[in-house]
Amino acid sequence: MLHLASRSPRRRELLARLGVQFNVLDVDIPEVRGPLESPPAYVGRVAAEKAAAGAELVRDRDGAVVIGADTEVVLDGTVFGKPQDAAQARDMLGRLSGRVHQVLSAVAVRAGGRLLEALTISDVEFAPLSAAQIAAYVESGEPMGKAGGYAIQGAAEAFVVRVKGSFSGVMGLPLHETARLLGQAGIATRPGARPDLSPGAAPGGGDGG
Repeated sequence: MLHLASRSPRRRELLARLGVQFNVLDVDIPEVRGPLESPPAYVGRVAAEKAAAGAELVRDRDGAVVIGADTEVVLDGTVFGKPQDAAQARDMLGRLSGRVHQVLSAVAVRAGGRLLEALTISDVEFAPLSAAQIAAYVESGEPMGKAGGYAIQGAAEAFVVRVKGSFSGVMGLPLHETARLLGQAGIATRPGARPDLSPGAAPGGGDGG
């Protein structure tokens, strides 16, 4: 009944924390910001497009509820996206060093022809980073495939001075907002409960999409 339209293991891990059983749908939505599109509009659109693509895959199943999500790092109005190589990852981290940036995380739920949406905007402050710190972190490989070139739940946690907003949203799926939308869609969440993992169900965790 519940489907997560995402290839991100991190989102799977986060959604499993709500104690719900779900299937994973592999959708591939281009993440390209329009020239006049604001960062909030952009992440909201991509999340909605993922949910729509997932709903199309399960259109013949009654009662299907599909979750789409998107998370982006924004600094001074620039959406960073995921680094394409080590040089771009170093550049992103250098720009985030010693600054407060925003992490926008959008959730879209399609249920019974309805589209339910939520957006969180969190402030994340990085400590000043030395060139050696940035180089070592990039060398670890962790920045690749991560919005803004870092994973707050990984080694980059040591860079974070403070977070104001949704920690799970910075990770990739704001759980409070997701639980609220699922409730509106008729799905009860049970944080802390372990979902019954039948074949095709997925709890598991990671990156991308």
